[in-house]
Formats: sequence, structure tokens, C-alpha cells
Amino acid sequence: MAKIYSKITGTGGYLPTKKLSNYDLEKIVETSHQWIVDRTGIRNRHIAEDNQSTSDLGLYASEEAIKNAGLKNNDIDLIIVATTTPDQVFPSTACLLQQKLKINNNCPAFDVQAVCSGFVYALSVADSFIKTKSAKNALVVGAETLSRIVNWHDRTTCVLFGDGAGAVVLSASEKPGILSTHLHANGSYAELLQVQGGIGNKDSDNNHQFIEMKGNEVFKMAVNTLGKIADETLKKHNMQKEDIDWLVPHQANLRIINATAKKLRLDPEKVIITVQEQGNTSSASVPLALHTGVSDGRIKEGETILLEAFGGGFTWGSALLKL
Repeated sequence: MAKIYSKITGTGGYLPTKKLSNYDLEKIVETSHQWIVDRTGIRNRHIAEDNQSTSDLGLYASEEAIKNAGLKNNDIDLIIVATTTPDQVFPSTACLLQQKLKINNNCPAFDVQAVCSGFVYALSVADSFIKTKSAKNALVVGAETLSRIVNWHDRTTCVLFGDGAGAVVLSASEKPGILSTHLHANGSYAELLQVQGGIGNKDSDNNHQFIEMKGNEVFKMAVNTLGKIADETLKKHNMQKEDIDWLVPHQANLRIINATAKKLRLDPEKVIITVQEQGNTSSASVPLALHTGVSDGRIKEGETILLEAFGGGFTWGSALLKL
């Protein structure tokens, strides 16, 4: 009996039309274009309109991914949305997206919350559904409106984040697709990167509804952790670093991306980088970067791709796949 893989058959992405440049930020907080570029590599980020929700962004990305997979909306039999900025407390953003896509086949739909690692976590869950024959065509989305939880008076964080959505369709296939996923978390580092406010936290107040980050500590942990998970992933398959055709990392900071690529001894030309024009879009970051590489023709069918991400929690994860 042939082995069943889950294979990416379509990708999609969406960025709001409104752009916020570093020069725009100079008018809001005490910062400069050059300071931001030197420390993060970011030049622009996209911001959702007041009437756009996370599921709205996810809708555009999902429609493109489904179309590129050659499917109809009702062919989707599983929806997983990775987000840390849901439309509502409930229903899940995935259920709201299901309704907007007019998918009426009663397929399961739910959210995953692992912040910047969310898409890799969601991809891993969808992979398990397909390999156990619980789904044939899964829609996996990373979507965020992070601008809603950014403190625009905090110059250390407001320069980093943007809004957007990325999506993939994962389909059952006899051809190699996802080879493995690797997920980890360590909650003891929560205070280094967090939004303290929450429905279940009776002590939360309006001062704790925004992203708080201790940047230097997060930077060091991210570089070390991403290097280790790349080694863990390759070791499982007895592969060498040169066997990777493309690295598609979480787009948090250009210095983190470059440091990770250096650890892998990867040619910078083999790394998909979008952070300059998008900023950190959290769970949308990896699928948006993957979609960019696929749609502009750099990433080709049959190539080996390493996805990796690191986020608040801390959470981190990787996925090794053949396109």
C-alpha cells in the first residue's frame, strides 16, 4: 500500500494596501529610518484598514491558495487558522473564515495559537489529519492584525510588526510532501515576549493589552534555538545542510535570519526574505514568504524546503518538505 504524504498544492498571500514606512514612524515616535533598518532590516509594513478583520485578510489568501491548488472551496475538508489576533473570542477565526468561503460541507475548522510559530504548528496538525486519512484537502492559514495589539508609543516594538495573511492547501498525495515536523515550547520564558492582558486574567488592565518584548534576550534565544532545530530536523533524515534547497524562515528580524543562514552555511540567495517590506507578521510570516518564493518562480517543484519559526511562549518549530 502506497505511503500517504501531505503535499502543498497551492499557496496564497494577502497584504493590506495601506503601507506604513519608517519615515511615517519618525512622525509618531522618536526613531529614524536608518536606526530601524540597521537593527531590523525593516523598511515598510502593511496595516489593515479599520474595517478589515483577521478573517478578511485570511479570506483573500485562502481564495488564492485554493485557486492555485486547482480546487473548489467545497473541496476543502479541514480548515486550521493560526492567529494570535482572532476576530472574536469565539467562534474561532477558522469558523468565520469557513462561512466567508461559503464552505458548507460541515468540515472541521479551528484555530491554533502559537504566535509566530503558529503556522508551523498548524501545518503539523493538518499533516497528521491527512496522514491518518481524516482529511484530503486541508486549508492552513496564518493571519494577523498585529497592529491592533501594538503600542504605537513604544518605539522598541511598534517598528517591528505588520498585518497580513498567508495560506496553503495541503492535499493527500503519493508523492513526497511534508517529510517531518518538529515542535517545541518552553513557557518559562513567557515574560520576555508577551501580551499580558487576557479574558481569563482578572488582573489585566488596559496597560497590558499590547506587545511587550525584551529584545536582546529574544534575539539571542531565537538565533540559538533556530540553529538547533535545523540540526534536529536534518539529523532525523540523515541529511546535510547542503541538501536544503531553500530556507523559508520566520520574518522577524533580518539579523536573526542572516545569523541562522550562516549557521546552516546557506548561500544567502537560497533564503527567502520578505521582512524588509512586510515587517514581522507573526503567524502569517512563513506562509507569506513561502508564497512569495513559489509565486515568483524561485522555489520549484521537487525542491527541498526547510520552514522554521520562533515565537512568544517561547514556541519554536520546523517543517521539512518537498514542494
